[in-house]
Order: sequence, then structure tokens, then C-alpha cells
Amino acid sequence: MQVEGILLIISLLFFVSIIADKAGYRFGVPSLLLFLAVGMLFGCDGLGIEFDNIEIAQAVGTIALCVILFSGGMDTKIDDIKPVMKQGIVLSTVGVFLTALFTGLAIWWILGLTHEAIGFGLATSLLLGATMSSTDSASVFSILRAKGLRLKNNLKPMLELESGSNDPMAYVLTITLLSIVKSNDDPNYFLAIVKVVMQLIIGGIMGYAMGKLILFLINKLNIENDSLYPILVLSSCIFIFSATYFLHGNCYLAVYIGGLIMGNNKIVHKKSTIKFFDGLTWLFQLIMFLILGLLVKPHELIPIIVPGLIVSFLMIFVTRPLSVYLCLMPFRRMQNRDKMFVSWVGLRGATPIIFAILSLKADIPNANVLFNIVFFCTLVSLILQGTSLTRVAKYLHVIGNPKGLKKPENFDIDLPDEIKSVATEINITSEMLKKGNRLMDIKFPEKTLAIMVKRDAGFFVPTGKTVLKESDKILVITDNSEQLEKALNIPSETISENSL
Repeated sequence: MQVEGILLIISLLFFVSIIADKAGYRFGVPSLLLFLAVGMLFGCDGLGIEFDNIEIAQAVGTIALCVILFSGGMDTKIDDIKPVMKQGIVLSTVGVFLTALFTGLAIWWILGLTHEAIGFGLATSLLLGATMSSTDSASVFSILRAKGLRLKNNLKPMLELESGSNDPMAYVLTITLLSIVKSNDDPNYFLAIVKVVMQLIIGGIMGYAMGKLILFLINKLNIENDSLYPILVLSSCIFIFSATYFLHGNCYLAVYIGGLIMGNNKIVHKKSTIKFFDGLTWLFQLIMFLILGLLVKPHELIPIIVPGLIVSFLMIFVTRPLSVYLCLMPFRRMQNRDKMFVSWVGLRGATPIIFAILSLKADIPNANVLFNIVFFCTLVSLILQGTSLTRVAKYLHVIGNPKGLKKPENFDIDLPDEIKSVATEINITSEMLKKGNRLMDIKFPEKTLAIMVKRDAGFFVPTGKTVLKESDKILVITDNSEQLEKALNIPSETISENSL
């Protein structure tokens, strides 16, 4: 096929995926599920696009995970996760290990009794459990944001920390068990555990050291073209990943910690860099999910529906909750309803499918069956857990009171992190104009400035004598959003906020 034909197909896939995501966003359907569905629709059992290149799929998945984890680290604020750092770290390490162990043992026992033809031994069963032991943060929080939910008791930062940092542990368990399955010898589990610990230690040291070094170099450089700074940070992300690989460390842990350092320190053009990575993350997620959807052959999922459902329900209702409760047992102040919600948020995503591709590439026995079970379990998790997260959150009463102020929709304003003010957008109503229609008639609190007005399709800078009209929108910067809302004495939905 000519390059132009390939580009036409890719652009069509992107367009259909984005339109589907926009429709699904309103109903709380995970983006990942929609992107996978589009890929399957255009695949060999759908419109007939043939794609079976495992090497390309693995390469794209590796690069995508590298960028996604680095961006996740940049978006994670240490001040937010400090109160729940212990819980999050325990869940992302011990929790992943226990989930892999319990799931692997359950698969070995139950499938051995009910589906002997599959032929999964203990090592292969543990490999399957490790492959599916990490959770997907992108799908979880896209749903929560779609419904405008705010979780109580620091659940959101805890889940962000767990979801953003549990892929490294799942990866090193998968690689270790994959080598055991390939060896065909009596496995040395002690040596495997030592290897896991060493990879995590090297990855953590490399991520911290390289993150600090690159942070220093970027702030010292004086590049004339400001557009090159985000590209420089991207190059640093890839360098951290590659250098850690050659030192036999955990690459994914290294890039996550590197991103954490970048995002929580002052860096040149930080806002533009974060926006660049946000867009890049969505691009890579879209490409990755579409390729995974194209790679699977839906007709091959039919024979594994029963074992796939068994494994899915085991993880959703038994092994994940058991792991979460054991990990959070030392934290006695945490309520049971919070633990139940954390258990339900064990959403499978693209990472398990990418890890399953490693088994396909290694050509281990029953690798194709393992891949199809992982893909099927991911679909079940997205459909069952992904579409019910908001209902479960409401049922467990873990939803806090929504913030009265939202992001501005009509003004694109971006202030440095050093400025602690809040930018708000006020929608002028007839009630607000009863005491006068000039800007000076509206009583703003101290340290509050009205800096821009949008009227119809136009913008202008107001003065105190500016006559306001109903439906005008005013951009205001204040040091205290609560005082502003109280002074105006208007419903919270008429104000929108961008905390900076």
C-alpha cells in the first residue's frame, strides 16, 4: 500500500476514534474501550485491515508507556500525595505482587480443574496473573472527570499514585516470570525475587539521579527557540528510559520518578511542556489502543469466553479486593467503604495487553491463548467496572461536595506555578445588575481584579465605568475565591475557576 493510502486510513481511524470518544464521554464510557472497539471494527474480522506485526505493536506500546508514565509523573503533585503516600506505595508494590500471586494461583487451580485443555502450568498461570496485575489510571479518571465527581478522604491522589506507579512492578514480575517459563528448568524463585528487587532499586536510583541532573541542565540552558524546550524534555524522558534499560534497571519506574521530579520543581517553560506532554500522551494512547484493537482477532476470543469470564470475575471480586484489604489493613483509620472503592477501581487497561505481547514475541507455549485471555479480561473490566465507577462511588458514599468554582471556558489564561492567585470567570446575570450595571457597582473583595470582558464574540479590557450587559463574561483574578463568591452572593454555577 502506498504511503498516502496508509495516511488516509490512519487519519480516518483517528477521526472515528475521537468522535466515538466524544460521544462516550457523556455516558462515562472509558476512552480505551472505544479506541479498542474502533480498532477491532476496522480489523481483520471487521472492515478487513490486516495487522499482525507483533514487533511494531510492542515498539509502539513501549514508547507509549514511556511517555505516559513520564507525563503521569509530571502531573502528580507531591503535596497532594503526601498524606496517602504510604498507602499508594504499598498498593503499587505489595498490592501488585499479591494480585499477581493470588490470581496466578487461582488460575492454576480453577482452570486446571475446569479447562485442562488450556494447559497452563503454575509458572504460566503466575505469568498470566502478573501480566494483568496493574491498573489503568487514564480510563478511571476520564470517567470521574466526565461526571464531575470529587472523591472524599484523599482517594483520588491515592488512586493516581497507585495507578501511575504500579506498572513498573507489574513489568518486572512479567519479565521475570517470562524468563522462568522460557527456561524449561526448575525455577529458582529466590533468584527471581532478588532480580526483581535489584531492578526496582536501580530504576529508582536512575530515575532520581537522572531527573535531578536533567532538571539542572535544562534550567541552565538558554535556548533561543522556546518551542524546543518541550522537545528537550521529551528527549530526556527517552534518555532516562534507555539508559536505565542498559543498566538492567526498571525503565518504567525510572521514567515515572524522572517525571515526578520534573513536575514538582521549577523548570523553564513548565506550563507549555506539561501541555505538550498532555497532547502527546493522548496521541500515543490513541495510537496504542488502535493498534491493539487491530492486532486482536475477535473470532479467536470465542473459544476462551468461559475461562476469560472465570479469570475476570476472580480478579474483580476476589483477588484484587483481597490484595487491597491486606495492603490497607495496617491503615486502621481508612474506612471499609474507601477500601471497597479502591478494590473496584482495579481497572485493567492497555498495559496488560502490551505485557501480553511480550509473551507472543517470546513464543512461549500457549502464548496466543494467554494474549486472548488478557484482551478478553480487559474488555470485561472496562465494560463492568469502567461504566459503573460513578454509580459505585455514589453507592459507597465516597463522593465529596463538588467545588463551587470551575475552570474558565471562554478565556485561555495560564499563570506560572509561583503565582498562587485564582483566575475565575463570572457570568453576568440580571440579578447581579439590579444594583447598577457598571463594573464599579459590583462589589469585589480586596485583591481582586477584573481584567477582561467577553461580549458576544468580542473581547475588551474594562474600566470601572464599563456598562455591563446580561450574559457578559468577566475574567477575574483573585487571591481568595471563597471571598469572591461570598461577596457576589450568586450561585456557584455562575462562577468558574482555574486554580493555578
